[in-house]
Amino acid sequence: MGANLSALLAVLALISALAAALFAVVRLRARRGIATATQRATYDVLHTAGLAAEPLRAGLNPTTATKAVRHLRALVGAAGLALVDRTDLLAIDGRGSHHAGQFLAAAGRAIETGRSTVLGVPELPCDRIDCPVRGAVLAPLVAADGLPAAVLVAIADDQPAPGLVQATLETAHWAGAQLALAELDSSRERLARAEVRALRAQISPHFIYNALSAIASFVRTDPERARELILEFAEFTRYSFRAHGEFTTLAEELRSIDRYLTIERARFGERLQVRLQIAPEVLPVSLPFLCLQPLVENAVRHGLSRKPGLGMVSIEARDAGAECHITVEDDGVGMDPASLVTGIAEASRYAGDDAGAHVGLSNVDERLRSVFGDQFGLVVETGPGSGTKVSMRVPKFHRHVRASA
Repeated sequence: MGANLSALLAVLALISALAAALFAVVRLRARRGIATATQRATYDVLHTAGLAAEPLRAGLNPTTATKAVRHLRALVGAAGLALVDRTDLLAIDGRGSHHAGQFLAAAGRAIETGRSTVLGVPELPCDRIDCPVRGAVLAPLVAADGLPAAVLVAIADDQPAPGLVQATLETAHWAGAQLALAELDSSRERLARAEVRALRAQISPHFIYNALSAIASFVRTDPERARELILEFAEFTRYSFRAHGEFTTLAEELRSIDRYLTIERARFGERLQVRLQIAPEVLPVSLPFLCLQPLVENAVRHGLSRKPGLGMVSIEARDAGAECHITVEDDGVGMDPASLVTGIAEASRYAGDDAGAHVGLSNVDERLRSVFGDQFGLVVETGPGSGTKVSMRVPKFHRHVRASA
């Protein structure tokens, strides 16, 4: 009897322990979830704002406005909502589309003055008996230049309340910030294209003249060599002046560098020595277009061309875990380290070919930092008579970097 009672008590104790553990797990899971109405409301607002931000960050046009307007209406809580620029009603969601002409005229005045305004029934006359529109709040969207780019129109089915006015103003301010960021992204892309054009301009006057002179020297003495050099030159220029793609692969950049060095070796002969040490696993790494080639050109033009006797250019690309480490080194005449602190704007102080060297290094350094972050700029080791070593680190994977097909 005693044994049976002990067993029963043990079973009851085990059941109690399991019940307590289950209750604790349920409470723990409840705490981990979005448990309050405030937290749920915060999540809903942030999620809706994210859905509206994506099309706005692509710039304002009828397509992006149509994608954004219903999410903006949810943020404002209006019966209807429209986006209007200087010339057209870009998109509208909800009620009030038959007042488009009135909204467009009022938006034009808001853009001219840069001020928000509230419209009531007298400002929105309508011959429709069943018209639900009783008012509207207009708030300009200020772009990156500080000027209104469009107007957010919140449409009300009653006299606009202070809450609707405040929600419209805040949403317009936030949407304007998204448009400013879109313009910033566009400006950055234009700047990147301009910097590539600057590098192309640096390459073309010096290298093309020397390349054609070298090819011409073989036309009579070695026509087959001249033909091969012309083909290499054609492929080099095709790559350097291609019209598409901000990024390329290390393999493509090295292929173009090989063509460049082939032509330069025709000019320098045995004086120009080249050493390559490339890890195969880093060949697919994406990097900004024309960020490695100018370093090699600088090594030849400014390092070795002034050095008597033999000169060596070494190019190394190593696998370093999540990064690719690349160095371009020459044993040429070197340069004054103090001059490396100058930027593109100050490079014009240097006369002759020295200016091109500083512009090229500064250009590549700024593009690397712009794409990957400040920790990924160039590292230059040099001194008069000591040659020059330029190093860079490139992430193997970056969400905004992908070489063009």
